Amino acid sequence: MADAAVTFLLEKLYQLLRYNADLISNVKGDVESLYSELEYLTAFLKDSTETRNSNELMKMMVKKTREVVYEAEDAVELFVSVTSEQRARNNLLRAINILDYGANLRKVALDVKSIMKDVRDMYEKERAVFPALQHGEGSERSTIERKAPVVEEENVVGFQDEAEEIIKLLTTGSEDLEVISIIGMAGLGKTTLAKKVYCDSTIEYEFYSRAWVYVSQECNIKEVFLNILCKLSDSDVNDNMYKMSVENLANKLRGILEKEKYLIVMDDVWNDDVWRDLKMAFPNNKNRSRILLTSRILSVGQHANPNRDPHCLRFLTEEESWTLLQKKALGSKQCPEELIEHGQIIAKQCLGLPLAIVVIGGILLERGTEIHWWEKVKGRVNAYLALDRERRMDKFIALSFNNLPHHLRACFLYFGMFPEDFQIPMSKLVRLWIAEGLIEKEEHNLNLEDIAEEYLEDLVNRNLVMVGKRRSDGKVKICHVHDMIHDFCKEEAAKQNFFHETKHFNQCSNSSAPILPVKKYRRLGIHSHVLDILPSEQFGFYVRSLLCFSPEDITLPLNLISSILKHFMLLRVLDGKPITFKKFPTDLTLLIHLRYLVLSITIAILPETISKLKNLQTLIVVTSTHTLEIKADIWKMIQLRHLEVNASTSLLKTGKSKGDLSKLLAGPFTSKKRNSEEDSLKSGNLVILSTISPESCSEDVFAAAPNLKKLGIRGQLSKLLEGKGGTILFDSLGKKLVNLENLKLLNDVYPRPSCESKLVSLPQAYKFPPKLKKLTLSDTLLDWEHMSTLGKLENLEILKLKENAFAGKLWQPEEGGFRALRVLHIGKTDLVSWSASAVHFPRLRRLYLKHCTELYEVPSGLGDISSLQIMDLHCTNKSAAASARKIELLKKNFEDQQSTKGSGFKLNIYPPEPPAEDQ
Repeated sequence: MADAAVTFLLEKLYQLLRYNADLISNVKGDVESLYSELEYLTAFLKDSTETRNSNELMKMMVKKTREVVYEAEDAVELFVSVTSEQRARNNLLRAINILDYGANLRKVALDVKSIMKDVRDMYEKERAVFPALQHGEGSERSTIERKAPVVEEENVVGFQDEAEEIIKLLTTGSEDLEVISIIGMAGLGKTTLAKKVYCDSTIEYEFYSRAWVYVSQECNIKEVFLNILCKLSDSDVNDNMYKMSVENLANKLRGILEKEKYLIVMDDVWNDDVWRDLKMAFPNNKNRSRILLTSRILSVGQHANPNRDPHCLRFLTEEESWTLLQKKALGSKQCPEELIEHGQIIAKQCLGLPLAIVVIGGILLERGTEIHWWEKVKGRVNAYLALDRERRMDKFIALSFNNLPHHLRACFLYFGMFPEDFQIPMSKLVRLWIAEGLIEKEEHNLNLEDIAEEYLEDLVNRNLVMVGKRRSDGKVKICHVHDMIHDFCKEEAAKQNFFHETKHFNQCSNSSAPILPVKKYRRLGIHSHVLDILPSEQFGFYVRSLLCFSPEDITLPLNLISSILKHFMLLRVLDGKPITFKKFPTDLTLLIHLRYLVLSITIAILPETISKLKNLQTLIVVTSTHTLEIKADIWKMIQLRHLEVNASTSLLKTGKSKGDLSKLLAGPFTSKKRNSEEDSLKSGNLVILSTISPESCSEDVFAAAPNLKKLGIRGQLSKLLEGKGGTILFDSLGKKLVNLENLKLLNDVYPRPSCESKLVSLPQAYKFPPKLKKLTLSDTLLDWEHMSTLGKLENLEILKLKENAFAGKLWQPEEGGFRALRVLHIGKTDLVSWSASAVHFPRLRRLYLKHCTELYEVPSGLGDISSLQIMDLHCTNKSAAASARKIELLKKNFEDQQSTKGSGFKLNIYPPEPPAEDQ
C-alpha cells in the first residue's frame, strides 16, 4: 500500500536525520527535502483512501505515487546499505563511490518534487469537485432507494434453525423496544436470513406495521427515514416531505409508530453510529416493537444493543452445502448418481458460503447434467465464481475492503502472504506488521504491540478475519482468513505490487492480476521447495520481505548462502525457518535493514557480528542444540524488542552499551521529541526475552531491560532460587522488572533427570514482579505446600503447572488465596487428593487437568464457582471423570433453577470415556 510505504519511508528518513547524520553528511539537504515532500504526500494518500471515490484520475495519481515512493525507498535504503559497507574501506574508495549514490538520491528527490506538483494540482481539484457529490448536494435530488444486494428470497437450506431463533427473539422477551442484530461475513446469507424472517407468517401476524430499508455503506439518514415512511404509508414520497429536515422527518415517523407494534429491518449497516443517529425516530412504546439489523461488523450490533449479544451467522455444513447446491443446480429433479461425487466436491469447495453455492448452482443449472460440465466446474470453482459479475465474491469482499480505514488496508492484505488455511499465531502476525512498518505510532501510551493487537481485533470485528483460538485472557491467539478472502487479498496485493506468492520456479500464483516484472516484487511468499526459487537471480534487489513456507526443511549448500544473501541486500523481513544453517552465514550481517529474522541453525554459538544488525526488532532462533551462547552485545541493538530462543541461552554480560548510546544519540537533527526518545532508547526496548539461562539472570541484564513484559528462564533453577547469591538474583527480578507480566521458570538439568535438582522452596511472594499476571513452572518438583506462596500474588491470573511442577499426594489450598486467578493448568503429577471450592478460587474460569492419572476426583466444591466456564480433562481415570460429570450436572441444575440462559459451562474429557462394562 502506498500510504504504508510513505509512512515507513518517513520513519526511515527521520532515523537517518536523527541518528545517522554522519552517514548522510554529503546528502543531508536532499534527505531533508525528500522528508518534507513526503509529509505532504502522506496527507494526500490518506485523504484519497478515506474519500473512497471511483475517480480514475485519482486512482492513476495514487498508482504513480506508489511507484515514486518505492523508487525513493530503494534509493535511500541502498544508499544507507552501501555507505555503511564503505565504512570499512579506505578513504579514497569511499570518496569516489559516495558521489554516485548521492547523485541517485538527489535524482529521486527531484522526481518526488515533480510528482508532488502534479499531486498538489490533483488534490486541489479533488477537494473542489468531490465534497459536494459526497454530501449529496446538487440540483437533482439523491436517489432514495439504493441498489440492494442480491437476495435469494425462497427458503434456503441451513437457515431454518437460525430463522426460528431470530423469530423467537423478535416475538418474545421484554415489552421494551429491542434491537436484534444478525452479524456475518460477506456472502454468508445475512440478508437472505433477514428476508426469510421478514416474510414469515408468524412475523406478518405479530407485526402489522413493518418496513424494510437497505442502509448501505454510505448511510444517508434522510433517505432512510424517507424510505421507511414510504413503506409504512404505502405512498410515494412527495416534494414537501423531501424538503423537510431530518429532525422533522424523524418526528413525523415517530408519530406514525407511536401506537403501533412495529418491526423495522435495517439491512447492511456499516457504521457504529448509524443507530445513534436513527433511534430518535423509533419510540419505545412498550408494545414489544423490534428493530432487526444486519451487518458485517460485530461492534455495530454490540453498539445498537449492549444488553444482548448479536446473532453471529454460521457457515453451512458440508451436508447443508450439498443439499443447497442440488436445489440450485437441479431444481426439483433428483441428482443423477454419476454426478453425486462431483457435486459433493463442488459443494465442499464453496466452504459453507451460501452465496458462493447459489452462484455455482446457477452456473450448473445453465450447463445441464452432462458429467463433463460438472467435472469442469469441479476443477475451477473459484474461476467460475469470478464470472458472475452481479454476485462475484470479490465484489462483495471489496465493499468491506473499501470501507476499511487507511491504516488497516495493508494489514488486511498481509493475510494473503500466508498459505491458504494457514493458522497464523497472533504474536507472529503482530511482529511482522511492526517490522513491515504497517503499525502507525499514536500519541497515547500504547506500545506498538498493543496497537497492532487493536488492529487485529478491528479486522475480526469486521468479519474479515476469523479467530481460530483465543488466549485465556480473551485475546486472539490463532487466526486465519476464509479462502475467498485469501484469494481477494492475493489479487488486490498483486495489483498494487504489495506482495507476490511463488509456488514454482518463475511462476507467480497471482496470474489473473497484472504482473510487474519479477525484479520489481517488494515481498515474496515462497510456498514451494526453497531451492526451486532462491538460486535464481530473477528476484532480489527490490525484495523487502521473504517468508518461506516450504513444506520440508532443507540445509542450504554453503556455496549458495553468500550469493543468495547478496541478492536480497535490502531485506527487512526474513522468515527462513525451513532453511537450516550448519554454520553462521557471515554475509547475513550485511543485511543492515533487517527488522525481523527467524534463523534455524545447528550450532551452539551466535557470533559477535550479529550485533551489526542494529535495526533488528525480532530475533527468533531455532537451534538443534540444547544450549546457545550469544557472544554479541545485544544491548547495542537498541531496536530489539523480541528475542526468543528454543534453548537455554547465555547472554554477554556487559554495560558497555550505555556509552555507545550517547554517541549514537549525538546528531544535529533537532526534534521536540528528542529528549523523550533519548530516554526511551537509554531504557531499552526489549519486551520479550526467552529463554535465558539462570547464569544470565544478573542484575546488569535486568537493569538493561526494564520494559520486559515476558521473561523465560531455562536451566538449573536452583542457581537462581537457592544457595549463595540466589536471593539477590530474585530480588533483582522483582525490583528491576517492574513491568513483567509473564514469567516462565523451566527447570532443566539435561542430561540429568530433573528429580536430581528439585527446588526446595520459592521466594516469598513480595519478591515476585509486582505486575505478574501469568506464571509457568515446569519440572520444579515443588511440594504442594508452596502453592500458598503463589496464592498471595495479587495480580496472578494464569497459572500453568506443566509436567512435574509440583509433587506430592495431597494438596489442601489455603483460604483467601488466588483472588485474581482465572486459569489453572495442572500437567503431569502424582497428585491423588485435592480439596478446593469457591473460597480458594473465587474467580476461576477455566481448569485444565492433563495426565493427572492418579487424581481420584475433581473437587466437588469447584461446582460452586459461578465464574467457572470450562473444564478440560486429558488422559484421566474413571473416578475423576465421574466426579467431573457430577460437577457438570450441578452447574446445569443451578442454571435451570435460576431460569437463566446458561453460562455456557463445558466439560471436555479426552479421550472420551470408554463405554461401561457389561455387568
